[in-house]
Amino acid sequence: MSENANECIRLVEAEDRDRAISLAFAPAEKRPDLAALYAFDVETTRIRDRVSQPMPGEIRLQWWRDVLSGEGEGAAAHPVAAAVSETIERHQLPRSAFDRLLEARIFDLYDDPMPSRDAFEAYAGETASTLIMLAAMILSRGEVDRFSDAAGHAGVATMVAGVLRSLPVHRARGQVYLPADLLAAAGCTAGDLVKGEDEPSSRVLAAMVAFGRDHDRAWRQDLADMPRAVRPAFLPAALAASYLDRIEQAGLATLDKPVEIGSLRKTFLCWRTMRI
Repeated sequence: MSENANECIRLVEAEDRDRAISLAFAPAEKRPDLAALYAFDVETTRIRDRVSQPMPGEIRLQWWRDVLSGEGEGAAAHPVAAAVSETIERHQLPRSAFDRLLEARIFDLYDDPMPSRDAFEAYAGETASTLIMLAAMILSRGEVDRFSDAAGHAGVATMVAGVLRSLPVHRARGQVYLPADLLAAAGCTAGDLVKGEDEPSSRVLAAMVAFGRDHDRAWRQDLADMPRAVRPAFLPAALAASYLDRIEQAGLATLDKPVEIGSLRKTFLCWRTMRI
C-alpha cells in the first residue's frame, strides 16, 4: 500500500470512525480507494474549522476543484489530493460529482439558515448521498444505478444524524443546519435552538429525529435486494437509526454533548447489515 493510501487510512481512522469501521467490510483491494474518497470528505468537511473567514474557505474549496479537474497544482505534495485523484482515474469516477460536492460545501462556510427540508435534502444529496454513490462505484460499478434512490435516502438519514450530533459545535458558532420550515412547524426559532430554550428545542429535536427516520426506513426497503458487493458503501448510513434512537433518549442533552456509539456496537451493526 502506498504512503498516500496509508495517510488516507490514518486520517479516516482519526476523524471518521464510522467510515473507518466500514472499510473492514470492503474487499481489501478496494480499501485504499475508499479511504482516499473518505479522506477527501474529511479534508473538505473540516475547512470551516481551519479558516477564520469564509473567503479563505472558498479559496481552499476552489483549490480542490482545480486539483480534481486536473488543472490545479500541488496535488502531488498533498497525500489526500494525490490519492483521490488516482482513485478518480482508476475507477473513472464522474468529476462533476466532486464539483457539486465542493459547491455544496460552500454552505458550511457561512451562517446562513437552511431554508427548508427540500434544501436540506438537496444539500445531503450533493454531499453524503454523493459519497455513497461514489463509494458504490468503486465497489461495484455495474450495480450502482439500481440503488441511486436508496443512496439518496441513506445520505439524508446520515446527514440528519450527523447534524444532530454536531449541535454542540454548531450552536457554539451560531450555525443552524436544521431546516427553517421544520423549525417553524415545531414553534422553534433558530435563536431558540442556539440559546437552548428547553421546550421549543425539545419539539424541534423530535421533529428532526422523525425526519431522519423517514429517510432511514426508505433506504432500508432496498437493503434485502442489495448485492453484498455494494453494501459497504451504505454501512455508515446503517448507523443512523441507532444514533437517532440515542438522540431521542438523550433529549435536550444532545444540545451540549454529542451522542456516541461504541466501536463494538458499530461493528456489530455493520456486520448485521452485511448479513441481511
